[in-house]
Amino acid sequence: MTPAELEEQKRKVEELKKKILEQKRKTADASEDVQKRAEDARRAEEEAKKREEEEAAKREKEEAAKRKEEEAARKAEEEARLREDEERRKEEEERRKEEESRLREEEARRKAEEEAISKAEAEAKRKGEEAARVKVEEERQRALEEAKEQAEFVTLKRAEEQERRREEESRRKIEEARRKIEEQKRKEAEQSRKEEEARKKKEKEEEERKKEQAKKAVPQKGGKASPAAIEAYSSALKQAWGDGALSKDEEVLLATLRKSLGITPEEHGGLEQEVQLEIYLEAVVNGWKDGSISPEDSEHLDGLREKFRISADEHMRMEKQVRREILKQRA
Repeated sequence: MTPAELEEQKRKVEELKKKILEQKRKTADASEDVQKRAEDARRAEEEAKKREEEEAAKREKEEAAKRKEEEAARKAEEEARLREDEERRKEEEERRKEEESRLREEEARRKAEEEAISKAEAEAKRKGEEAARVKVEEERQRALEEAKEQAEFVTLKRAEEQERRREEESRRKIEEARRKIEEQKRKEAEQSRKEEEARKKKEKEEEERKKEQAKKAVPQKGGKASPAAIEAYSSALKQAWGDGALSKDEEVLLATLRKSLGITPEEHGGLEQEVQLEIYLEAVVNGWKDGSISPEDSEHLDGLREKFRISADEHMRMEKQVRREILKQRA
């Protein structure tokens, strides 16, 4: 019987008691019947109490069994944990022993290597000293033999020594001159900075002059040189100026070619300017082909711009055109 049922039974017993007492007050004549009912109620209460005690004993027995099971489980868990701790301790002890063994082996190997290196170094040092001694002795013998056999070269050697001293003196003077040149360059750089504004001022005039010269130098149909000669000379100019500079040999070759092709100075000036502009434009295209210009390309363009006397406006015009074409191709 559950506790709720026991409570319900108790409630019913109490209600029965109340009814019996009420009945006793109302019907004094039915005392025997009331006593019987009271006895029945008492017996019912005792039975209910007995059943309650039995249920309590049963619950206590069940709780005791549950506690016993929990205690057994706890002990089993504790034993398992102790076994795991013991196994872990043994594993750690085994690892520690293995680590100590490995360290001892490494120490022994390190000592053996150090001893081998020391022995090798000592042997190498001994051999080196022996070789040096032998070499010194050989050189001494060779020097004595050379001194005996080549005594006639003493004067020559003295002259060489004097020449060496003169060269050293010359190098010293050159170094001194180099220092002076560097100082002069520093001063010139300062002067260049001051002259930059004047150069920029003249740049526009120079550009106009070159344009006018180019107009005069462009060969017309009635020119002295033939179109084939103009084309050949233009190709030679482009090849000569391809690296951005013109050597002495290239100048001589170009002069010879001009003479053989009948190229006038005016035609040479116009063609040279056209070639320089073409080379510079190709350099701008190569510099901007990846969409941005590197410091090396920028430095190269600056050098070409200075050699070819290309104005800042002309440079900006070509660079703007190249960038526009590159963006158009990518789109």
